[in-house]
Amino acid sequence: MILQKKPESRLMQGNEACAEGAIAAGANFYAGYPITPSTEIAEIAARRLPETGGRFIQMEDEIGGMAAVIGAAIGGAKAFTATSGPGFSLKQENIGYAIMAEIPCVIVNVQRLGPSTGVATAPAQGDVMQARWGTHGDHPVIAFSPSSVRETFDLTVKAFNLSEKLRQPVIILLDEIVGHMRENIIVPAPESLEIVNRERPADGVDYKPYADDREVSPLASFGDGHFFNITGLFHDEQGFPTTDPIRVKNQLLRLHQKVENHRDEIIITEEFGTEDAVLTVVCYGCSARSARQAVKLAREEGLPVGFFRTATIWPFPYEKIAALTRSARTLLVPEMNMGQLIAEVERAVKGRAEVAGANRFDGELITPQEILVRIKELI
Repeated sequence: MILQKKPESRLMQGNEACAEGAIAAGANFYAGYPITPSTEIAEIAARRLPETGGRFIQMEDEIGGMAAVIGAAIGGAKAFTATSGPGFSLKQENIGYAIMAEIPCVIVNVQRLGPSTGVATAPAQGDVMQARWGTHGDHPVIAFSPSSVRETFDLTVKAFNLSEKLRQPVIILLDEIVGHMRENIIVPAPESLEIVNRERPADGVDYKPYADDREVSPLASFGDGHFFNITGLFHDEQGFPTTDPIRVKNQLLRLHQKVENHRDEIIITEEFGTEDAVLTVVCYGCSARSARQAVKLAREEGLPVGFFRTATIWPFPYEKIAALTRSARTLLVPEMNMGQLIAEVERAVKGRAEVAGANRFDGELITPQEILVRIKELI
């Protein structure tokens, strides 16, 4: 196969952009189980990975899919999987294992309306808090929420880079709208992309995969000749279980600090009209597309309304949202759920502004007109 050598204009689906972004980032392994509305990612990976020297495995279930991704990653692969709400639930235990063992991988959740099997083909943003707290314990999370096809490509590449750099699972929270929509995008030439690969230990060193004095230790692959252990238990520098309170505390702090120390690199936001806004719309994912139009319509009517979108859900951009209250006395949060991220906005502003929601959860995309009506009620 002749690989792309220069920027290319293509009509591309969001799920396709995710799969192509993964391959552009160097992904060479996919394991998963088909589930609407993410199945196109698996289908494209099944076709494209063998063309680029990679491997695709359809597993017997979602739990096995996540386990295979972990195994491939520790074998040296850049590995990813894709699912939707019910499958995301089933993956949680192994996601927690990957966080604790610091195994790099990427998990895509193309959200659909729930709970349970819900409406398999309907859009929603109901897994926002599950992405943060789906697995148990105090664990760090990185999660992106693209709102366009091109951004899906770009954030998938970034997800792999951060995963490799920080030895950290990264979640991409797509939704049915962005996953299934098609847009004409410019696919960047491979040589224009920044690609990050995990640091590997040198031969002949006293290898400590979880060194106390390193934010992120190098990661050897099984079979490289380095002796170490992997466990979901709290562990020492060699990876063997420990219950020492000091080591347990320090390990958990380090897991969080390696993410917190890179907030500036992880958090991606976009805003316009916020300098003089009396009301600012705070949005993400598919609902941001309607919010953007609603804000433009409001400003055409002379209303002092601003637009703030976060492409990074976790870690949450508390400081940037708090700064919006320098002008705005009201923040409006449109969501395709009954209200999830709105609580984090309230936490960010600490009472310095009114926080209100505009919610739709019937399987249809919230419209610009619905958000505009809510703007006029609040301004």
